[in-house]
Order: sequence, then C-alpha cells, then structure tokens
Amino acid sequence: MATATLAGPAGAPPASDAIPARRIFAFLAMVFGMFMAILDIQIVSASLAEIQAGLSASADEIAWVQTAYLIAEVIMIPLSGYLSRALSTRVFFTIAAAGFTVASVLCAMSSSINEMILWRAVQGFIGGGMIPGVFAAAFTIFPASKRPIVSPLIGLIATLAPTIGPTIGGYLSHAFSWHWLFLINVVPGIGVSIAAWTLIDFDKPDHSLLKRFDWLGLASMAAFLGSLEYVLEEGTRLDWFQSHEIVFFTGLMLVGCVLFFWRALTREDPLVDLYAFRNRNFAFGSLFSFTMGIGLYGLTYLYPVYLGRIRGYDALMIGETMFVTGLAMFLTAPIAGRLSAKLDPRIMMMIGFGGFALGTYLASFVTADWDFHELLIPQILRGCSLMLCMVPINNLALGTLPPQQLKNASGLYNLTRNLGGAVGLALINTFLNSRTDLHIVRLHEAVAAGRQVAEENLAMLTQRFADYGDAAESMALALMNQRAHKQALVMAFGDIFLALTFVFATLVALALFMRKPAQAAPADAGH
Repeated sequence: MATATLAGPAGAPPASDAIPARRIFAFLAMVFGMFMAILDIQIVSASLAEIQAGLSASADEIAWVQTAYLIAEVIMIPLSGYLSRALSTRVFFTIAAAGFTVASVLCAMSSSINEMILWRAVQGFIGGGMIPGVFAAAFTIFPASKRPIVSPLIGLIATLAPTIGPTIGGYLSHAFSWHWLFLINVVPGIGVSIAAWTLIDFDKPDHSLLKRFDWLGLASMAAFLGSLEYVLEEGTRLDWFQSHEIVFFTGLMLVGCVLFFWRALTREDPLVDLYAFRNRNFAFGSLFSFTMGIGLYGLTYLYPVYLGRIRGYDALMIGETMFVTGLAMFLTAPIAGRLSAKLDPRIMMMIGFGGFALGTYLASFVTADWDFHELLIPQILRGCSLMLCMVPINNLALGTLPPQQLKNASGLYNLTRNLGGAVGLALINTFLNSRTDLHIVRLHEAVAAGRQVAEENLAMLTQRFADYGDAAESMALALMNQRAHKQALVMAFGDIFLALTFVFATLVALALFMRKPAQAAPADAGH
C-alpha cells in the first residue's frame, strides 16, 4: 500500500500532505458513524408522542427515552480515549458501530417502555464511543494543509446532526412508524462496521492499559457524570431540591466528582487525562465548546417548543421550519473552510459569536404570530454562525495538542459540548417557567389596572359564548386566562433569546484570550 510519506511526481502535493485513499475512506466511514450517533440524540425528540402511544407509556416514563441515551453517552465520551488507546481505533470503533447497530434493532423491537429505556441506554453508551474518535483521527492522520477541508466536515456533522434530527424523526414517524427512527440505522451501521474493521489502520493497541484499568475511576466517573446529567435533565420537572431524588443524585454527583478528580490527578494512567487543560487554547476551546452546546441544543429545543405550544405545529411542520438552519450550515461549511485558511481564527470566531448574538437578539422580539418567515433570518444567522465558530474552535482547541494527547483530549472536548447542552436545557427550562410565571403576574396586574378594558373584553367574549347559557361567563374567563398564559409564555421566550444574546456577545471578547498558533501543529502521528 502506498504511504503518505512517498514522494510524488512533479507538481504533486508534498510527501507529508499525501493521504492514502484507504485512510480517506476509513475516515469518511468514521464520520458517518459519528453522524448516526449524534443524530440519535435528537431524532426521537419530535416523535416522543408516537413512541409513548406505541408503548403505552406515561408522560414521565417517555422522557427517559431521551434521558437514558444522554446519560449513557456522556459517560462513554470521556472514557472512549482510554479504550481507543487500549484496543486501537480499529477494534474500538468497530465494536462501537456494531454495538450501536444491534442496540438500534433492539430499540425498534421493544414491546414495553422499560425495554426501550434499557436499549436506549445501551445505544447511547456504545454509540458515544464513535464521536471523539473522529475528532482525534482528523488531527492525527491529516496534515495541517488539509484542515480547511477536514475541520468544516466534522464541524458540520457535529452540529448538523442534532439540528436536523427533529426533521428526520418527524418525517419517519409520519411516513412510516416510530420503529423506523431506529431501523434507519441498520444498513448504514453494518456498512460503517465493515468499513471500520477493513480500512482503519491509524494506530496499534496498548493492551497493557486494560490490565491497569481503573474500575474505581470508572465508577466515580459514572456516578459524577450520570448523576449530573440526571439532575440537569430532571431538575425542572421535579422542582429541583424540593425532590428527594434530586437531593440524592446531587449528593451522589458530589461524591463521584471528588473521587473522579482524585483518581484522574493521582494515577499514572487515569481513565481521563485532565492535563490537556494546561494548554490555554484547549481550555478556552472547551469553554467555547460548552457554550456552543448551549446554543446548539438549547435553540434546537426552544424553536420546536415555541412552534408547538404557540403556533400549534405538528412534528413534521416543526421539522420543515427547522430545516433552514441545517441548510444554512451546509452551505456555510465550505466557506468556513476557506476562511479558516486565510483568516485569523480568533477573528473568525468573533464573527461567528457576533452573528449568533445578532440572531438571538432578533428572535427576542418574538410574538405569538411569528412563523417560518419571521424566524427565517434568525435561523440563517444561527446556522451560518455555528459553522463560523465550530471550525476555528476545533482547530485551535485540538490542532496544537501533541498527538499522544489527542484521543483523551477529544473525549473531553466533545464532553464539554454535551454538558453545555444539558446545562443549557436545564437553565432554559427553569428560566422559561420562572419568567412565564412572572409575566402572568404582571399581566394580571395590568388587567387590574385597566379593569374597564378587561371588563369590556370579558363582556364581548361572554356574548360570543351566549349559546352556552350559564357557562358563557366561565368559558370567557377561561379563554382570557388561556390568552394571558400564551402571551406570558411568548414574553418568556423573548427573555431567553435576549439572555442568550448577552452570553454570545461576551464570547466575542473572550475569543481574544486564545493564542493564534504561528503554524498549525503537523499531524504526522499517522505516518
């Protein structure tokens, strides 16, 4: 097999830039596997009602179809670097792809909600191993000259998959049934598994790591991250520390956190190497990745909630409206790649963060009448800005690390994005509830202050329901309360968009703290 170090004919790329076709196809297979794993985070979000009906689940139980996947995935992502070094990328990625495919079939075959939750957890845990491996491979096997092509590709997949998840999920559940949310993974999953086993040859296994595997470290990490994810996912629904469950898992999270950091900082071969945070670019890049998780997953959640509760859209209509962001990201990816080769990455990030802030600022003027056309510009700004941010963040955070740190660092980097999404969703839900309650109180005060206008509206509505006799006035009052709650909810949406504007405007200034590398680190570890 030709290698990347062989000299080519006159006019060919430099020897260090030549990549064997086998490795290119292997990388593309890994990218597709990552796409499936990230897509499945959100693909069920627009179709939970169909799954709930199919499995006769309660409203509380069906939420665990999403939560089980996220908890299991967030545990695997940081662990994947250690396992990839121990087993090799080839073996570990093949196991992850094949296991994810089998778990997808078992999810589709589930006959009860308990079975579904179990197999979703297995699917999330195994599938989570495919995500960091792609980032590590991109910066290991490709030279710096190829990063304007590779970085937009992985950035696009990492952000596009959760964005279009509700669209694909809504279409599949409408056109076929909820089972196809999982069966759609089978044929691609088999293909990725075969390609990974056949084509990946990036590294060799270090089986000695398995003999020194830190089981206490794994248990503490699972307790820490799993409990954290649970508290963030369920806190709003259970009213936070009014719930004994939240108190218990918060305590478990704190104990796990202390044990996890103690093991990570004192062992010679920890499951998760935290020393990558000594690199300033990686530390700030992880902070930006965390915040991008808030913007990515938070808005992927907010827009459908607005369209469903306020506009009354069904899953398919929500998916069609949300598709604008995915299209904007897809069209911006090649532009972001070109800019990354010519523009200071910090300037590029500042443009992206500024565009994101502008999009959420425009959305803060939302009213109950907004639909596709009013949301068009904010969604375009969001899609374009995500790509303009992700590409330079990836390059600065991972591109200057030594090859031996890449696998562990990639797991940490991807973990920050997922945790950002979890923290963002928890804060958004809490903020949405509290601001809605506040605006309802203020609307009631406004109604009391303008009692004459309110009484005139009540009389007009009562007259409309005159055919219902004695129930007319109570029906009129119920309609007025419904309108007030709807208006309060819209005002709360505006408040959240404004808060996100301040968050991303702050990142514009923080981008200056990253170092611009004089020259991207060569990726010669795979040669």
